[in-house]
Amino acid sequence: MAFQIVSSQCTACGACEFECPSGAIKFKGETYIIDAKKCTECEGAFDTQQCAQVCPVPKTCIPLKH
Repeated sequence: MAFQIVSSQCTACGACEFECPSGAIKFKGETYIIDAKKCTECEGAFDTQQCAQVCPVPKTCIPLKH
């Protein structure tokens, strides 16, 4: 599974992009997005998902819904 950014809540602060160990987060349009193919949920690098950890807006970086 991967994580996603709720675009309507994203403040485009950029904190998540620099914390992502897999380079899955990029700025697109007016918000940040997570490339689901690159997202590893930080497994093997951190115990928690760094995007969700550093995001200033709660519940903006969430598990991807199918």
